[in-house]
Amino acid sequence: MNNQDQPLIFESSTFGRVGYSLPEMDVPEVDIKSLLPEGYLRDEDAQLPEVSELDIMRHYTALSRRNHGVDSGFYPLGSCTMKYNPKMNENVARYNGFAHIHPLQDESSVQGALELMYDLQQHLVEITGMDEVTLQPAAGAHGEWTGLMLIRAYHEANGDTNRNKVIIPDSAHGTNPASATVAGLEIVTVKSNENGLIDLEDLKLVAGEDTAALMLTNPNTLGLFEENIVEVAEIVHAAGGKVYYDGANLNAVLSKARPGDMGFDVVHLNLHKTFTGPHGGGGPGSGPVGVKAELIPFLPKPVITKQGEEYVFDYDRPQSIGRVKPYYGNFGINVRAYTYIRSMGPDGLKAVTEYAVLNANYMMRRLADYYDLPYDRHCKHEFVLSGRRQKKLGVRTLDIAKRLLDFGYHPPTIYFPLNVEECIMIEPTETESKETLDSFIDTMIQIAKEAEENPEIVQEAPHTTVVGRLDETTAARKPILRYQNS
Repeated sequence: MNNQDQPLIFESSTFGRVGYSLPEMDVPEVDIKSLLPEGYLRDEDAQLPEVSELDIMRHYTALSRRNHGVDSGFYPLGSCTMKYNPKMNENVARYNGFAHIHPLQDESSVQGALELMYDLQQHLVEITGMDEVTLQPAAGAHGEWTGLMLIRAYHEANGDTNRNKVIIPDSAHGTNPASATVAGLEIVTVKSNENGLIDLEDLKLVAGEDTAALMLTNPNTLGLFEENIVEVAEIVHAAGGKVYYDGANLNAVLSKARPGDMGFDVVHLNLHKTFTGPHGGGGPGSGPVGVKAELIPFLPKPVITKQGEEYVFDYDRPQSIGRVKPYYGNFGINVRAYTYIRSMGPDGLKAVTEYAVLNANYMMRRLADYYDLPYDRHCKHEFVLSGRRQKKLGVRTLDIAKRLLDFGYHPPTIYFPLNVEECIMIEPTETESKETLDSFIDTMIQIAKEAEENPEIVQEAPHTTVVGRLDETTAARKPILRYQNS
C-alpha cells in the first residue's frame, strides 16, 4: 500500500482509503508462507491505488462509457457486418439448460443442446446449399483454415499431392492468404478487371495442375457481385481445383442466393456477423464450415448425427482431418445464431439482404457527389469510396476517419482493399434506420466541405475525444503494452 512519504502514482488514490472492511477474524489466522512456495511470495506489498468501492465503480463505469460499440452508436465498418445483436439471442443463450451444461456430460444428459446444434447444422445446409456442416471452427479465419485443410486432405486422398497453390483475388480479405499459408499452401494472385471483378483471362492463366483451390468472397470486398461466378467455378473445376467461399459477406445474399448453387465446394460462415453473435471484443466467434458431398468424409470429428430419436457424436470418421477445436465449437454463439435464424424465419432473412443492399446503395448515391466513386455501379451490402479528391487538398482518408470521431461515429474501414487508392469502405447493415444513415451522410458531406474550406480542422482531428491524435509511427514501432511504475 502507499504511505504518505511515497509519491502518488495513481491519480485517483487517497492515502488510507479502502474499498471494503471486514469484521475481525474469529478463526485462527493461517500463515500464508506455509501455503505457497517461497518464490511466489512478494517481499513487499504491491503498490495499488487506495480507493473506495464507490470510487472504483465510478471509475470503471466512466471508462465503459468511452467505449464504442453497436449498442452505443453507428458502426459502419466495411467488410465486417457490425450489425445489432438482438437481446433475445442473449436471453436464450443464458437459459440454465444451455449456460450451465458441461462439455464432458454424457450425451444422454445434453440431448437438447445436441438437437439444437444438429438443427442449426441443417439450417446452415439449407442457407448455403451445401450437403453437410461442422460447427467446430471458432471464428471466420479458423473456418478458412479448416476449409483449406479439408480441400488439402481431399486432394491427398486422391493421390493429387502436387496441388499446393491457392488462387486469391487481389481484393481478397487479408485472412485469405494468411489462412492458406498456415494450411501449408502457396498463394497465387488473380487480378481484378476494370469493373472490380475477377479477370477471367488472368484466372485461366493461373489455374492449372497445381491448383488446390480458389478462395473467393461473393459479393467481393468491393461490395460487387461476381457476375461470372458460374464461369469462374467452371474454370477452377476444369483445372481440378476446388472453389472456396469466404462467407464474410453472406449478409448481402442471405436467402437470395446460395454459394452451393454458384459452384462452391466449401464455405465458411461468420455466425458472429451475419447471424448476430457478439463481435470482436464482445465475445468469441463461430465459423462453421459447409461442404459438398465428396468432402464430407474429411470433416472434423466428432460430427453430430441423429440415430433414431437420439442425437450422438460420431467419432467413426477414418478420413477426418481430426478435431480442430476442443469439444464442439463455441456453443453459446451457436445458440445465439440458432435463435436468430428461428426468430427471423425465411421471410425475415430475405428482408435482411434487401434492407442491407438498399441502405448501402442509398448511402453510396448520396455521397457520390462529394467523394470519388471508383466503381460507379449497383453495389450489394457495402461500397467503397475514394478520398483522392480530398487528398489533393491535403486531407487524407485517415484524417477523415479521425474527424468522424468528433461526431461520435466509429470510422468505416480505410485503406482496404488495397487496390483502391485512399479507400473508404462502408457497410451500413440492415439494422440502421434512415435517420441514422442520413445523419452519418450529412457528417461525411460536412467533412468533405471542411476539406475544401478549412482543411486544418480535419488534419488535426479528433478534437473532442479523451485522447487526441496519436503519433502513429511511434505507437506502431514502440508500443507500450503493459503498465510500468516509473
